[in-house]
Order: sequence, then structure tokens, then C-alpha cells
Amino acid sequence: ADMAPRRRPLLLLLVLLAAALRAAAQLDPYAVLGVRRGCSQADIKKAYKRLAREWHPDKNKDPGAEDKFIQISKAYEILSNEEKRANFDRYGDAGESQGYSQHRQFHHFHEGFYFDESFFHFPFNSERRDTSDEKYLLHFSHYVNEIVPDSFKKPYLIKITSDWCFSCIHIEPVWKEVAQELEVLGVGIGVVHAGYERRLAHHLGAHSTPSILGLINGKITFFHNAVIRENLRQFVENLLPGNLVEKVTDKNYIRFLSNWKKENKPHVLLFDHMPLVPLLYKLTAFAYRDYLSFGYVYVGLRGTEELSSQYNINVYTPTMMVFKEQIDKPADVVQARDMKKQLIDDFLSQNKFLMAARLTSQKLFQELCPVKKSHRQRKHCVVLLTREGDKFSEAYEAFLTFAVANTKDSLRFVHIYNDRQPEFADAFLGDDEKYQGKSAVVILERRNDAGRVAYKTLEEAWQGSREDNFILLDLLDQLRTDPSFLSSDTVLTDLNDELAPMFLIRWFYSTLDYISDCWDSLFHSNWREMMPLLSLLFSALFILFGTVIVQAFSDSSDARDSPPAEKEETTTKAEKNDTSFSKESNSRVPKKGFVEVTELTDINYNSNLVRLRPGHMNVVLILSNATKTSLLQKFALEVYTFTGSSSLHFSFLNLNKHREWLEYLLEFAQDAAPIPNQYDKHFLERDYTGYVLALNGHKKYFCLFKPPRLGDEGGTLGACEDYESSLHTEARGKSSCSPGSRSLKNKLHKLSFWMERLLEGSLQRFYIPSWPALD
Repeated sequence: ADMAPRRRPLLLLLVLLAAALRAAAQLDPYAVLGVRRGCSQADIKKAYKRLAREWHPDKNKDPGAEDKFIQISKAYEILSNEEKRANFDRYGDAGESQGYSQHRQFHHFHEGFYFDESFFHFPFNSERRDTSDEKYLLHFSHYVNEIVPDSFKKPYLIKITSDWCFSCIHIEPVWKEVAQELEVLGVGIGVVHAGYERRLAHHLGAHSTPSILGLINGKITFFHNAVIRENLRQFVENLLPGNLVEKVTDKNYIRFLSNWKKENKPHVLLFDHMPLVPLLYKLTAFAYRDYLSFGYVYVGLRGTEELSSQYNINVYTPTMMVFKEQIDKPADVVQARDMKKQLIDDFLSQNKFLMAARLTSQKLFQELCPVKKSHRQRKHCVVLLTREGDKFSEAYEAFLTFAVANTKDSLRFVHIYNDRQPEFADAFLGDDEKYQGKSAVVILERRNDAGRVAYKTLEEAWQGSREDNFILLDLLDQLRTDPSFLSSDTVLTDLNDELAPMFLIRWFYSTLDYISDCWDSLFHSNWREMMPLLSLLFSALFILFGTVIVQAFSDSSDARDSPPAEKEETTTKAEKNDTSFSKESNSRVPKKGFVEVTELTDINYNSNLVRLRPGHMNVVLILSNATKTSLLQKFALEVYTFTGSSSLHFSFLNLNKHREWLEYLLEFAQDAAPIPNQYDKHFLERDYTGYVLALNGHKKYFCLFKPPRLGDEGGTLGACEDYESSLHTEARGKSSCSPGSRSLKNKLHKLSFWMERLLEGSLQRFYIPSWPALD
């Protein structure tokens, strides 16, 4: 009893010490960003941009870069918000939401003492977020380089979340259950933290949290229903194309299996007692759609008895069969009470090709006849060169029978139609008369990816006789013992893609996708998401009515006052010699005498760049208020000879208004050179006047012209190539491209040669994921 009073001061001291240590360990946003307490918002933003670029995990390979980047983002989140900043200055904490209310209440009643928010254990910030999301976190480069290409093999379900998000906590149990369930079936799962990956969240179009979206074939679709298990499963299923799996019955199974010749694919049948096609089977069909065709048989349905009896199906156990050239019996079968994804993948990966598949594309040729990587991985292809029609069917059947009887891991049997792949056939047969109107067999081995192959052609035409079989078998035995048996070699051109859809079909499907996106945006998207569509609509209406009005005034003016022909000719010649352009934005200038250059603004940004037609480019000159007149005159002189091309448009961008947009674009050109570890303190003073960007709005890439450095008489035709040297040069205090270092006239020196290389397609291209907003 006497010891208890003595222990109380010690316990109180320990509690106060723990509280002091915790307060000291709290984030100090000023120290993290390296700014003083009374600094302006401009200084805070400048410091954040500098540190964020230096410590971004995609560019900084330091092990602690990610944690440092998170601290920088959190510090900027506090200091960029005046209310949070004021709370931190007064109480030493951002004091958000309920925690902040408690801070103020307890601070009001007892100065200098309040409960810490961790006492209530609210999982709002990143330190307390669910660890189950950690393995699904996405970064921008990971999304662009890996997730988007992988979405052509499987759909992705992506959640956008953030700190201090009550709704995110509400949907967490459902999300966790659905993510685990769908991941087992083969759906990709991703999580984007909007606070630390703002660039990726903006790229995905997620303007609020929580948001859930689907990604398939590189296309994004937002989820708009209640977050429950059934809705999320149905959402993923709706992402998949509707024609992946065909319902097969007694009436159509012969037609379905007989399509192997037309589609050049094995056909897969799944027999199950489920009325609807399982989602696992649809996902499998999507992943293997380039190699296999899929059908589903509901064994409990009337009208499938003959089919089940024909192939001796156990109606109580799911059965998967793969059919190749023979439809009366399957080439392979697998049965299991619980069809797992791994079991199905192993089964289908071994049956992706026909026994004697037809070479219909270069991609298929490369897969069936791969280049040898080592002596043990050597693959030889036995190719039947034949034609279509009943006259050649006997030779093909004999070749197929030989292939089935001599299946080996080191051999692949394929065939082509000479009239569909004439260059391939001519490389082996040439004009030899003994093969005219007959089939031939070639044994070949691909030596490299450039098209070089070693081969040997059967001396006589292939008739499919017993003697032909023995001759081919003897050659294959010699090949096994003597790899140098293939004495001839040649270089093949790429095969024609026989199954590629026609242009009109591709255009039709692209139009349908675009209309579907517009319809979805009209009913589900907010106004920010609809702005590009509305901007495009109003731009089209403005151009339409503007053209009509200008044309009407032009016609009336021509009828009222027509100048003499001799005077008009003299004026045109004078204009050509001057090679300047009109600055009156409301008048239409003659194409042969002027260069039409428009300013790139937020009003015409979509029509002049984002929505540019395929094949068109916008050549944009970067200038400032001080250099506008001189640079525009020199620019018109350099590009004048290229104005005859209808695919080129010419614009200029004011650096005083849109410097941040330009710097964002130039970040993608930094990949051509290593980024300095030390941040350039003169970055905001860099002079970009005289830069020229050729922007391809449809394909989302740009080429870059930079003014030649002082003393470089030869100039730089494509400044895409020396970006690294320019970075270090411009980092030395005063920019080497400033008007004081050399005349404005030399800034665009050699631009015409750069334009020639642009039209040739020989300039380096810098690709971007999407065009940033110009605001």
C-alpha cells in the first residue's frame, strides 16, 4: 500500500515522456519541404515540385525514396490548405475531421493538453490503411508499361482511394471480399492512392474517392452502381466482349467444330451443369481468344443428349475437350470436379495450335517456328506449300496424317497457301517447273529475327504417296543426327496477315466504341468529365457557322469590288517575297502568300491538338511576349515551304501563360538523358523561347526542336538527340538560349532541315499517356 503512492509519479512521468516522444516524431511539414513558416504558397509549391521530382520512386532508385515521397506529399497536402496550415501552426497538427474537433474542444478546456487522434484508432491516414491493399498499389509508370498491355489478356478492377475518406472505409469489406474472389479467377486487381499518385488518378479520370473502374483492352470504364458483391461481379463480366463463348447444342456442334479450317484454330468445349457460362470460363476465353475458339454445353438442357452421348460425357463432372483437325474425337480431355484456373491454363497452353496449322501471319510463324536460343531448344518446321481446292486436298490429308504420326517436341508441322503468301513460296520454290501446280515440302529453321532461315526442299513434289512419306521420314532422321543437313539459306519477308479485319470493319467498331463512351459520359459522368465532349461539339458548331459567315461575306465582297488581275498578281508576288503573315485573326489569308499561325489556347486546344485527325500534326512555336514579333517572322520564313502539306498545322504557345504545360511535356523527353541528382535551382528561369514541338494528337507523341547552342554552327537538326547536354548547359545560371546570348534570328536556325526530317519520320518520338489540360 505504501509503494502505490510512490509509483504514481513514475507512471505519470513515463506517460508524459511517451507523449513528448510521440509529439517529436510527428511530421513537420515545414522541415520536410525545407521552407520557413511565413513563406508564401508560391514558395511552398515551388519547393514541393522540386522535391517531388527528386524523390519520385520512378526516377529515384534510393530504397527510402518511396517513404520520402510520401512524406513530401503529406507535407504539401497540409501546407497547401490554409485551414490545415493554420491548425498546424496553432496546435502542431493538421487537425482534420473529428480529430481536429477534439483538439479544439480539449484545448479550449485545458490549455496545453488534449487527446491525440490515435487514441480513437481511426484508420484514416496512410499509416493505418489496410495492409491488404499494399500488394495492389499502382504507380504511374507501372500502370502505363505493364498494366495497360496486360489488360489485353485480362480485365482489371481498380479502386481509387485516399486518406481521410469515410466512404473508402465503408466499402472496404466488400472490396476485400470481391478482390480475393476475382483474383483467383484471373481478374487483375489494382489500387491507386490519389494522395500520392495524383498524376495517375488524374490520368484515369478519377475526380473523387472512392472510385472503382474497369480496364480492358486499354479502355477505362467507371463503375456507377452500389458497391455490393453481385454488382461488382456483373460489372467485370460486362467488361468482357459478348461473343467470347458460343452456346453449343446438338443442332450446331458439327458446324462449330468444323470451323477449325476457316478460323485456323483448335476449338474447345466445356461441358457443365451450370445454366450460365461460368465467369472463369469467360475470362479464360478472353485470355486465349487469339489461339482458341470456345463453346459451352449446358448438359442439363434438353437438346444436348446426342452431344453428350457422342463424346461419352459424365454429366456430374465438368469436362473440357479440345478438338483440332478431327471433329469425331477430341485431341485432349481434362475432367475435374473443381476446375481451377491453373489446371485450365496448363491444359490450354499445351493445345494452342492445330496439328498442321496454316501460317496466316508473321506472329503465328514466329510462335510456331521460334528462333533457336540454344542447341537444346532447336525447333524445326516442316512446311507444306500447297494451294486451296479439292485438287490439293489429298496431298494435304496425307501431310496431316504424317504430322499426327510423327509428333515431337522439336518438330512443328505447318502449311501455307501459295497464292495467299506468294513471297514466302517464291523464296523456296522460285520458278522451278517441277513444282508448278503441285505441292512441295520444305524443312526449315529460323536463324534470327531478321528473317534469315536455313532450309532444305524435297527434291520432288509432294503427292502424299507412301514413297513420299518414306523420303520425308528419312530426311527427318538425317536432320536429327546432322544439324548441318539444312545446307541452303535465304531471307524471308514478313508474312501477310490474312485474318486481319478490313479497314471499314475496324473503323465501324471504333465508331461504336466512341459512341458508347459518349453515351456513358452523358448519363453517368460529371461535368468535368463531359467538358472534352462539349468542347468538341461547340468547336465544331463554331467552325461550321464561322465558315458559312466568312464565305458569305467573301462572296459579297468579291461581287461588289473585284480588283484588276494585273494588280492582284503584283500584290501576290510582293507577299511571297516578304514571306510574312497577317496578324489579323479574323481575315482568311491566301494560302500561297501567307503562313497561317494560330495561338494555342484553352479554347481551341481540343480541336487543334487533342482531336486532331490521324496523320495530322500541329507544329507549335514556343515564344514569349517580348520575342513574339521577331520569332513569328522567322518561324514563317522557315516553315513557308511546308505550308502546302494539308496534314501540317502551325501554332504558337505563349510561355508567359502556359509554362507549366510545357514543362510537363518536357518531362517525358527527359527519358532520353539521365536526370541530374541535384535539382536545378534555375529551372524556373529557363528560357524555352525558340523551342518547336511537333505534336501528334492522335498517336500521343511529340518531336522536339531546340535552338542550337552558341558556337554550334552546324546546329542541331533534331534536338531530340542532345537533350542531355542541353539540360546541363541550361542549368548554369543564365540560359544559353536567352535573347542576350545570341540574336533571335539564329534561334530558329536550321528549323527547315528539322521539318524535312519530321516529314521523313526520322526524328525521335516522345510518347505520353494523355495530353495534359491547357488551363
